[in-house]
Amino acid sequence: MTEKQLKANPIFNPNGNDDVSERTIIKGNTTGLFQLNATKYSWAKSLYQVMIGNFWIPEKVSGLWEDAVQLKNELTLDEKRAYKWILSFLIFLDSIQTVNLPNFSDYITAPEVNLILSIQAYQEAIHSQSYATILETVVDSQDRDEIYYFWKTDKNLLERNEFIWGIYQDFIDNPNDDTFFRWIIGNFLLESIYFYNGFAFFDTLADAGKMVATDRMINYIRRDELTHVTLFANLMMEIKKEFPEMWDEKIIYDMMKTAVTQEIKWSKHILWKSIIWMGHENIENYTKWLANERLNMLGLKPLYENVVKNPYKHLDRLQDNNSEKWNFFESTVTNYAQSSAMNWSWDF
Repeated sequence: MTEKQLKANPIFNPNGNDDVSERTIIKGNTTGLFQLNATKYSWAKSLYQVMIGNFWIPEKVSGLWEDAVQLKNELTLDEKRAYKWILSFLIFLDSIQTVNLPNFSDYITAPEVNLILSIQAYQEAIHSQSYATILETVVDSQDRDEIYYFWKTDKNLLERNEFIWGIYQDFIDNPNDDTFFRWIIGNFLLESIYFYNGFAFFDTLADAGKMVATDRMINYIRRDELTHVTLFANLMMEIKKEFPEMWDEKIIYDMMKTAVTQEIKWSKHILWKSIIWMGHENIENYTKWLANERLNMLGLKPLYENVVKNPYKHLDRLQDNNSEKWNFFESTVTNYAQSSAMNWSWDF
């Protein structure tokens, strides 16, 4: 891959050209004006409508006090452990994205895409506030700092954090075609792979009638994250179309393998076999199945050809809109099945 230095967009470029015919996803000669009446990328305009429609704030999620009682009195020791340390990892992911996205947007030269990246940054900040709300309401005060800084004492979590942070920092330190391509893949992997065994754990608790309010909050977060997956999949496909010299499938597969290996290792480390439905075989198969699904979004062949089904079939109950037991999903806009059906905007 030929390395070419990239420069961040100037705040204002009077010699720029905002004509749609001249617009590209990166390396464009934009004026810096948010000219949104004429747009090139129709998927960005559609995604904007969904992301704006997803507006929510954590203060509107009720029932966390009941979760506080359950955490103290009803969860097993293994469930308590997983609840806290999964939150620690999710907190890091949304924290780093909140800081990362403005840097990323500095190199995007399509205002309609800058717009939705700004919305994503706002959503990541809301997610951080959501975790703070959970910790403040559900978790004992003496445990909060330990959860925030668990990576200081757990080498597995530190390894995961350093991998994604390193990809982002490499581009910031040396912005070129090679580091940018890895940067955009890193964003895609974070949004599409790293969260999901953690999300499945909270769904598993809710399936057993435990920590239902926390899971409701998580479903709001997941709904946002699925739009972020769609965003970065579209960005990657635009790079492939407009800058084919940057596209390298070997790098995508290599980075996906690393992400899957780390996700499986971390999830097995934090989700002990005593947690029903979250056995180590299921964790491995789910992560590999998910990787195949995400690669399919990019028009790529599966990495794990023998893994063709989602093993977490117990979570199908959360998708049953007619079930009285799960009508709390109907009372919000976080319907699991609806959130998963975002492929209307994958117009590759």
